Amino acid sequence: MIAREWKARCPRHHEEGFVSYLYETGVKETSETEGFQGAQIFKRDIDGKSEITLISYWKNIECIKAFAGEEIGIACLYPEDEKYELEPDFHASH
Repeated sequence: MIAREWKARCPRHHEEGFVSYLYETGVKETSETEGFQGAQIFKRDIDGKSEITLISYWKNIECIKAFAGEEIGIACLYPEDEKYELEPDFHASH
């Protein structure tokens, strides 16, 4: 199993809305990809902002590529991320 980790920060007042949006976009899309084995979202306060960490679990690298493309280290961002004043990491770790 391989874990894929991505993080972003947003103002605290956007935390609930962004986490809901994350479930509707990234988690939904990953869960529809072959080889997806689950996900967890963690939240914590850092310097007055909310840090959101998404960890998804995958069968192998090829399954991650089916979701993220050949450059698996590049984060998958979504059009309405800006609505939540998101400060995303542009890379994902494995």
